[in-house]
Amino acid sequence: MTSSNELNGAEALVHTLLKSGVDTCFANPGTSEMHFVGALDRIPGMHCVLGLQENVVTGMADGYYRIAGKAACTLLHCGPGLANGMGNLHNARRARAGIVNIVGDQATYHRPLDAPLTADTEGMARTVSHWVRTSMDVGDVGRDAAVAVQAANEVSGQISTLILPADSSWNQGGVVAEPLPPQMPPPIDPHAVVNSARVLHGKKNVLILLADKATHAPALGLAWRLAQATGADLLASYSNAHMQRGRGRVALERVPYGTDAAIEALSRYEHIILVNAVPPVGFLHIQASPQRNTHPTLSCTFCRGSIRTRWRLFRRWLMSWAHPRRLF
Repeated sequence: MTSSNELNGAEALVHTLLKSGVDTCFANPGTSEMHFVGALDRIPGMHCVLGLQENVVTGMADGYYRIAGKAACTLLHCGPGLANGMGNLHNARRARAGIVNIVGDQATYHRPLDAPLTADTEGMARTVSHWVRTSMDVGDVGRDAAVAVQAANEVSGQISTLILPADSSWNQGGVVAEPLPPQMPPPIDPHAVVNSARVLHGKKNVLILLADKATHAPALGLAWRLAQATGADLLASYSNAHMQRGRGRVALERVPYGTDAAIEALSRYEHIILVNAVPPVGFLHIQASPQRNTHPTLSCTFCRGSIRTRWRLFRRWLMSWAHPRRLF
């Protein structure tokens, strides 16, 4: 960490974000965030985009991650500002988008007076965030920002929310933190890989259902080769952050949105291999309609973790059986 008594908390925050690879900020600030806005003006490198309403801000950050593949930050005004942006934060969380929310708050010593914008900001943030922290001291701001970026940059993106009290922003003594290394993807469950390979080799009417980064190249191409070699079908979950399409790419269809259409599309499958996906369920449940879009006797195998490692293990197991050349 780099310490300087000449830096305030907001300046340490901007420097840490830039060091950690966050160079775009979508903002709808208020008075509690003015020191952060001032730091954005003084420190080169951060591209700041003003949004006229908080849900626009969070929606832009979601779209930025889906296309750029890296996290941006938002700047929101206290708990009510966060609340105004929660609709698109919910969408971003469902799409596994990485976002670092910077939410201003009352000065730490002013919160007990219950001013009009005082809210349970942490409580609201937890409904749409994977990681939440309040920087109670100026010396913690840089360190907390580095952890927030690391959490947002998980293999499947996450929502991080850093709450910044006004005095932690304006006080001198900010410390610039070094970027933290990315988290390693979760280990592959070898039993799931073995079970999937056995199903692909020995069963009929098998579906490989892809979601998240499994719908991107090169994973999508590897999945297509696996399906061609085994006779399985490929589909994508209905909701995905980003699906790569166009000439020369696999024409990947999605599970239909409507419950009746989804049930019809999935009715013939006896086994589904879920690659970063979850079992298909209806978007809503009404009386006399099924909750799940698949037959009650259908079996599912979950596969999560590193895409490249997963396909490498699949190929190794399948090549131990008949027709290994069909994989290529």
